[in-house]
Amino acid sequence: MSTARDLLIVTMDVETDRPVEQGDLSLALAGAELVDLLGASALALDGDRIVPGPQPAPGDRLLDEAAASVVRQEPYESAEEWLWRRGRGLSAAYLAQLETEGLISRERGRLLPVRTGRKTLVDSPDRRRAEDRRVSDEPVLAALTAALGIRDEPAEGFPELTDEAVVTVLATVGDALTELDGVRQRRTVEDAAFDNIWRGL
Repeated sequence: MSTARDLLIVTMDVETDRPVEQGDLSLALAGAELVDLLGASALALDGDRIVPGPQPAPGDRLLDEAAASVVRQEPYESAEEWLWRRGRGLSAAYLAQLETEGLISRERGRLLPVRTGRKTLVDSPDRRRAEDRRVSDEPVLAALTAALGIRDEPAEGFPELTDEAVVTVLATVGDALTELDGVRQRRTVEDAAFDNIWRGL
């Protein structure tokens, strides 16, 4: 079971008012990888620092890559540093992996048998498993989808999340998403100001 794969599938499967930004998704996928590697004892957290664990990675190709990329010398990398480094382009890597496995197809036009370019999920055990996790409100997946705006976070939060390391990772994902949104807003303001200058010339 890969939380990152399930998160990508749910993100593609659930209709939302606005699409999830690729940068946001990549950060959340990196967080999902970290949670799974913690669960497999391939990594551990010492405060907010990622420490190599005693067990090998779970055997999933992308999770293996994630585990292999861990900084293994002190001072170890923080969870926040991990998200920004590992998350770079990660959504594209997971999408490509699903395509390679035949779990994604491209829609064809209704009148002509041409590819429209829109990627859709095929029916598969992976898709059904991800949906089962979503509808059962599995805490980690629920927290990540809430952070991405795919679902609402309950008023009481997610009390089922009792593992301190997992809670730390999920909080770090939320902070990174907030920071990325702030960067986007600043760029929007700066671009608007630049356009106004040009209009005034």
